[in-house]
Amino acid sequence: MSVKGKLYLIPTTLGDTGETSDVIPIKINSLVNLIDEYIVENEKSARHFLKKIGIKKSLNEIVLHPLNQHTLANEVKHYLDSIAIGKNIGLISEVGCPAIADPGEVIVKLAHKNNIQVIPLVGPSSILLALMASGMNGQNFTFNGYLPKERSERVSKIKELERLVKQKNQTQIFIETPYRNLHLIEDILSSCDTNSMICVASDITLPTEFIKTKSVQEWKKQLPDINKRPTIFIIGK
Repeated sequence: MSVKGKLYLIPTTLGDTGETSDVIPIKINSLVNLIDEYIVENEKSARHFLKKIGIKKSLNEIVLHPLNQHTLANEVKHYLDSIAIGKNIGLISEVGCPAIADPGEVIVKLAHKNNIQVIPLVGPSSILLALMASGMNGQNFTFNGYLPKERSERVSKIKELERLVKQKNQTQIFIETPYRNLHLIEDILSSCDTNSMICVASDITLPTEFIKTKSVQEWKKQLPDINKRPTIFIIGK
């Protein structure tokens, strides 16, 4: 009877960091050479990442299964089939950690359903790094993903999150598509109380990294330069 392979959750950098060893453990460099198949959000960027961390195998030998909004459910259910014959498979997020604010959760769920060992590997998570650097409550927090696109709904959601901060001392974390960052920060500053604390964390782990926590009143004096920059927003105490 053949030994089953494993599903490895492989974190990627949060942007062009220069040396990947600054944020990606060196163990992953050798591990990728034990894997023949990957499940990836974007094939081009996945190849770029594998090449950058020093994969020795030819990229032409590696099988890449796409996992994005165009992937059919009938395709996904066969992505882990090779594990039954002893092959290891890697799940790579577009940025950061797989299955965290990322479609990879469906693959991890499938692995558990089929009694496949799941091995998470250490790497950067912009959500946790922002929380660590915010000075806000790290024992009771919620990640809310993206807020509503429609402005009135978004403002209503921001006010709801601020209430949770005050009532439960629960830190509220969320993100936005980079080109809408300025609209979001303007809505936060116009909707929240002047003494509410807001952390803005952009380009985490990159040379242009910016992380600052200030009150709404202080932020109103000077808006952060976050247009089109990957950013985490946090409301807290």
